[in-house]
Amino acid sequence: MLKKEGTIFDIQRFSVHDGPGIRTTVFLKGCPLKCLWCHNPESHGISPDLAYYESKCASCGACINACDNGCHKMIDGVHSFDRTSCTACGKCATVCPFSALELFGRRESVESVIAEVLRDNDFYKNSGGGVTVSGGEPLMQPDFLIALLKAAKERGLHTCIETSGFASESVIRDVAEYTDMFLFDLKATDEDKHRELTGVPLEPIKRNLYVLDSLGKSIVLRCPLIPDINTDDEHISNIASIASSLENILEVNVMAYHTLGNSKYSAIGKENKLDGKKSMDKSEKEMYIASISKAISEIGKRDIKVC
Repeated sequence: MLKKEGTIFDIQRFSVHDGPGIRTTVFLKGCPLKCLWCHNPESHGISPDLAYYESKCASCGACINACDNGCHKMIDGVHSFDRTSCTACGKCATVCPFSALELFGRRESVESVIAEVLRDNDFYKNSGGGVTVSGGEPLMQPDFLIALLKAAKERGLHTCIETSGFASESVIRDVAEYTDMFLFDLKATDEDKHRELTGVPLEPIKRNLYVLDSLGKSIVLRCPLIPDINTDDEHISNIASIASSLENILEVNVMAYHTLGNSKYSAIGKENKLDGKKSMDKSEKEMYIASISKAISEIGKRDIKVC
């Protein structure tokens, strides 16, 4: 029996970059990959994470009485947070009037998530949109994911998932039954490099990509590019080769490295291994778009949009 409850960390309405039309994106918590450039570090573990944004804190002391573990103290009139004793219960975040504390991760039922998604059903119908499930890595909660997608399809919604593709083939096939489109990440195209950058092997990811293609599933290949890390000529050439080999690819998306998630690392007590690295600028992104487009055209099989 499929699980009807899972762990999510966000639901974003009016998303326009997570599949066609206007969409609601549901973010599931938990990811087996540890990509150096991840902009959602709060999504890594399935258990909740408590973020503390020191710059927002007014040292009002509201969190002190709410915490059962003595994690919050006032020292010389200034708030101090001891993360080592924190169980991420979220009580302090509930009472903080300045949003200096935020809990990432909550249990939700399929019914409650679908109810939230259906609030914008008219917009989906008018724009060709629907629901997208992202993460983290949504395939890490396969039973809940399938139950959620099945419920969405029963209500006539277009479904997408954004995924690294790292899962068993049986999970991919089961999920594909209820998924119209896959936003499929391709982070590195060399086995050793992929393990170095993400912590997991490339082989099962490529296998699952071709399984989806054989099932006739619409695929958008999403390629995060981080300057001096995975922007070498060989990787660009391999992206073009893999894209050209897919029968059901819609387009290739260049996902330019950005630093928008950097503040989350310190807020949840994690190290940002790319701290200080600058975002890719527009001209750099356009250069890589042109390079991939050129490599695809030189293969000569067909036109594939790169954007």
